Amino acid sequence: MKTRDTLLTLLLPLMALSAWFAVSTIGLVPLYLLPHPLTVGEAGLRYILGTAGQGAYAGRFLGDLAASLTRVLLGFSLAAVLAIPLGLLSGRLLLVNRLFSSSINGLRAVPGICWLPLAMIWFGIGIRTTVFLVAMAAFFPIYQNALTGARLVAPIYYQAGAMLGVSRFRGIFAILLPMAMPNIIAGLRLGMGISWAYLVLGELTGVPNGLGAVIMDARMLGQTEMILVGIILIALIGRACDRLLVFLMRLCFKSARRQM
Repeated sequence: MKTRDTLLTLLLPLMALSAWFAVSTIGLVPLYLLPHPLTVGEAGLRYILGTAGQGAYAGRFLGDLAASLTRVLLGFSLAAVLAIPLGLLSGRLLLVNRLFSSSINGLRAVPGICWLPLAMIWFGIGIRTTVFLVAMAAFFPIYQNALTGARLVAPIYYQAGAMLGVSRFRGIFAILLPMAMPNIIAGLRLGMGISWAYLVLGELTGVPNGLGAVIMDARMLGQTEMILVGIILIALIGRACDRLLVFLMRLCFKSARRQM
């Protein structure tokens, strides 16, 4: 079963890679628009395993990875710390919902690119702008899913808990969080995915390091293969972060183990 699942997971990437090889080999697309996969692979190896002097980006990977991970984790953590409690409160308390939901839903409609000029004025070019953009982007899906999860908890469960002597405060951890956990996890995973998208937006502003900065520099230098290397690495690292998030949720919460 696991072997079959693995093959199904790899089927689409392998098909895309085969098509890429075919298109590049036949020459249907000019190489300056879509470099050959082997060229991209060589550029990726130099970027990850190379040393200074072997190329423009050789040996930069670990520093860029550390910078990007720091920005993503700071922004994502800030969003989760704010969005989960606020979403749960909005889902259970009508007063809180009326106070925050309309404003939050209005802000959610504002494209992230609109926040970029304001963030640069407020925070300048650097980590604070990127963390702000990542936190803003991740906040909305986490908040909305936490709110939905809290609303789905039927009042009868609280009544049953009260009959068993469960206090309101304890009910948060014994009833609300376990039953809202599937939605909370869905929101966190969506937030993590969108965090990487907005990380690149923040790093396109001129920061000296980071995976998004590499993509922007490569565009200006006309190195299409490095643009593709950056895209592929972000996809792989984003997937790894998603799996790590799932693992940590399982490790920390029994209700998450039952749901995932």
